[in-house]
Amino acid sequence: MTHPLHLANEAGAVLVDKLGDASVAVVLGSGWAAAADGIGTITAEVPLASIPGTSAPAVEGHSGLVRSVTVGDKSAWLFGGRTHLYEGHGPHEVVHAVRAAVLAGCTRVILTNAAGGLNPALGPGTPVMLRDQLNLTGTSPMMGAHPPSGFPGRFCDLTEVYSQGLRSAARTHDPTLTEGVYAGLLGGAYETPAEIQMLSGFGVTLVGMSTVLEAIAAKHLGANIAGISLITNFAAGMAGELSHHEVLDVAAASTDRILALIDALIRTG
Repeated sequence: MTHPLHLANEAGAVLVDKLGDASVAVVLGSGWAAAADGIGTITAEVPLASIPGTSAPAVEGHSGLVRSVTVGDKSAWLFGGRTHLYEGHGPHEVVHAVRAAVLAGCTRVILTNAAGGLNPALGPGTPVMLRDQLNLTGTSPMMGAHPPSGFPGRFCDLTEVYSQGLRSAARTHDPTLTEGVYAGLLGGAYETPAEIQMLSGFGVTLVGMSTVLEAIAAKHLGANIAGISLITNFAAGMAGELSHHEVLDVAAASTDRILALIDALIRTG
């Protein structure tokens, strides 16, 4: 069986062939697909499912396209969505596109998501830069066979998952930005009020169903990572009933501010 890292290497070569080189990869989470239309100058676009080992996102609010754009003097790939554990995918499938991008030359990865907010002072429509994370999915992209020769060893250092330099650049662009800790859970159902109360005690600011595995995989391969959560709803027990349509509506209404932040992070350095 082909090792997931070898498969990602092959996928990265296909991305370069179809889209050209890039130094930045951006993963657009739920409701962020429309943001892709406002980022840079489009140079190429292909279905994500056309990349070896990649499945098309099945969740509403994900475009399923990967696009090459030019932003200033930087070339970037925009991934219009992601796959999730709760769709039945394994951890290596979930991180495959991010691994492929890093192995193809993307030294910077910008991970975005829609999240539930646990801080009453940070309401829907607020972007939050991630400074750390809790992986509560019960799995990891570092599981399985040891990385083959030529790849970093299994036990990657996660002391600074999210780059301090990119966080500082984001605050320079928007001094009102706050930072927080993101808890990634398996998902498929929203969290219960009891789970939210537990997470609050852990110092969690945001909760969602993605991102944490991609961050581990990208960090393992040496990328600098920025994480941006858009609070689209208050977490369970803090407001009314939760729905995915609410998530998409709030994300759509916050597009301009998010576009400017992603643009700034692509141009940095």
